[in-house]
Amino acid sequence: MAGKGEEEVIRVSEGMVYVRVRVVPRARKATIDGVHGNALKVRVTAAPVGGAANRALTALLADVLNISPRQVRLVHGERSREKVVAVVGLSPQEVARRLGLTLPAQGL
Repeated sequence: MAGKGEEEVIRVSEGMVYVRVRVVPRARKATIDGVHGNALKVRVTAAPVGGAANRALTALLADVLNISPRQVRLVHGERSREKVVAVVGLSPQEVARRLGLTLPAQGL
């Protein structure tokens, strides 16, 4: 059974997998803290200056997902803590598994 909100964190549209994230910049340690509300909470050590936090976010997600950073693209929220990233080359189920999330079997 999916945790509350986990099915809303990952969605598919036109063959792309989108992940909703809430970024906490200037964190002591870069981590993924699981689902909070309807977004994946991600802490990055970079400051939100000059796109550094966005680059840190995509690099961390690529590392956790074990894919190239080019396969993770920020598509919404460049100047906001609430962001949407696109993941290319993985199924929604595989993205969820690698992020430690559970999705409903009939979901995506």
